[in-house]
Amino acid sequence: MCGIVGYIGTKKASPILIDGLLKLEYRGYDSAGISTMEHGYLSNMKDKGRVKNLYDLEGIDSLEGTIGIAHTRWATHGKPAKENSHPHMDNSNTFSVVHNGIIENYQNLREFLTNHGYHFLSQTDTEIIPNLIHYYYTKLEGNNDKFLQAVHQACGDLKGSYAIEVLCKDEPETMIVARKDSPLVIGVGKEENYVSSDIPAILSYTKDFYLLNDGDLAKLSNTDISFYDSSLTPITKELKNIDWDVSACEKDGYEDFMLKEIYEQPKSIRETIGSRLKKNEKVNFEDISFTKETLSKFNKIYLVACGTAMHAGLAVKPLLERLCHIPVIVDIASEFRYREPLIDANTLCIYISQSGETADTIAALKLSKKQGATTIAISNVIGSSITREADFTIYTHAGPEIAVASTKAYTSQITLLTLLTLYFAEVLESAPVSVITNIKEELLLLPEKINEVLKDTSKVKEFAHKVYTEKDIFFLGRGTDYTVSMEASLKLKEISYIHSEAYAAGELKHGPIALIENGITVVGILTDPTLVEKSVSNLQEVITRGAKTFIVTNQELNQTNYDEVITIPTTNPFISPILSIIPLQLFSYYISKEKGLDVDKPRNLAKSVTVE
Repeated sequence: MCGIVGYIGTKKASPILIDGLLKLEYRGYDSAGISTMEHGYLSNMKDKGRVKNLYDLEGIDSLEGTIGIAHTRWATHGKPAKENSHPHMDNSNTFSVVHNGIIENYQNLREFLTNHGYHFLSQTDTEIIPNLIHYYYTKLEGNNDKFLQAVHQACGDLKGSYAIEVLCKDEPETMIVARKDSPLVIGVGKEENYVSSDIPAILSYTKDFYLLNDGDLAKLSNTDISFYDSSLTPITKELKNIDWDVSACEKDGYEDFMLKEIYEQPKSIRETIGSRLKKNEKVNFEDISFTKETLSKFNKIYLVACGTAMHAGLAVKPLLERLCHIPVIVDIASEFRYREPLIDANTLCIYISQSGETADTIAALKLSKKQGATTIAISNVIGSSITREADFTIYTHAGPEIAVASTKAYTSQITLLTLLTLYFAEVLESAPVSVITNIKEELLLLPEKINEVLKDTSKVKEFAHKVYTEKDIFFLGRGTDYTVSMEASLKLKEISYIHSEAYAAGELKHGPIALIENGITVVGILTDPTLVEKSVSNLQEVITRGAKTFIVTNQELNQTNYDEVITIPTTNPFISPILSIIPLQLFSYYISKEKGLDVDKPRNLAKSVTVE
């Protein structure tokens, strides 16, 4: 949701900035713009629409500045329009600013600035920032570091979330950045520095990064970076090497990032398992190292997340309860934090976020820490906000996920949560060794079984072609198959814009069957041998009423009146959600392609939801 790029060095800034914005398109946006330091003035080139539209702006090819900032905007305050696009400048054109986040008190600040003679050209909350900086800047005559001081004072007035980059025409070799509750990283090169809201945007230029904490500011030149805390006290930062493969941010011959990431799942699962699980050994979690005494004190476990990450929690809940004998509550982060959850020192809270920057999830984590809970963060991004807030952090190793609709991050999250469950059970000695051993063996076989599913996807593609014009599709399942139904339904909504709903199959007769009519499509998932007969009965009910059926199963089915059956390899029912979702990810993908939609960048959606 919104993206930031910055460059300060010896090369022309504009091509680097636009390249970075193109790599941030997956975050979701409706307009884009860049500002560069030219010969004594700040340029400002922006427009609504796609980043590629910037190439058509008059004068953009003549930009020569070696310092610049850039932004892709996802509309919050003010409709998508050129005047609401970033960068924004103050009335005197002294400062240029790009901003991710939301300024909650912008109306009060706007009124304050209006009373002091400032006027506004947009409807955004962001435009108050450069004008507020200018207001303080004019009060600091004679100050040795007016630019930094003015930005610091302005940030002190802002309530809400922000990651900002600021240029000042009076200091043409300096950039200042600051963050609070929105991600921002600084990449280090040779006589050049980069800034971005997300590592993939600048990964092709550097793998060495500084990570800013909440309240931090940084002053950059092309050869130096100075860091300050929220009190403007100088601080030091550790330079981190991010060892991601640059090619992971490219399509690498695939038509879309989503398709590439679906096919990367055997690798991402294998790498998430990594050294944590070896044959005939106990699961290794040295990064948390809980004792039996520590785990025994927990009387409940919360799994808290949003969207797909929440579905990953739902998929693992049955296994966690079965093996560890601890009640597990899966909750939506945006609901959890507002209903006064029952949390204390005997509560374990696990927070799941691919980006590690999901605003609601971070806020929920902070709440549980205040109430004394032990917290674990599960993220795919090293050094992300959630990992710096939690007591403990464990990482999936999915690599950069560019498509907005999550695929490989989801299956990696289930894999990691399953490993964590096995670890807990072994420490607690709460489950039969034979059960744990079987699940371990099946986890190690998953990458090859996913490859088997991906070898031939023609039947999925053919059925997608038959139903892509439909307006409603329903998903049914029981137990863990129901959690897969929820995720499959979400995928279809996200990228095809078809209305879909997931129902627990046993609830069909309690209302949803009223929606079943002749010709409608119902997707059934059947992987649990203890529940398959009951699920088959529910599917026969929809067939009787004229529904077309698309079945994903690894069970022997006696009925032959299904329209299409996708057979997947057998595995332990507790980890079947990792395998059964694969053809359903492809189902959504192929429907979207049939409709001619932008698979990687669906409308109205953002990859990283950094505002509440």
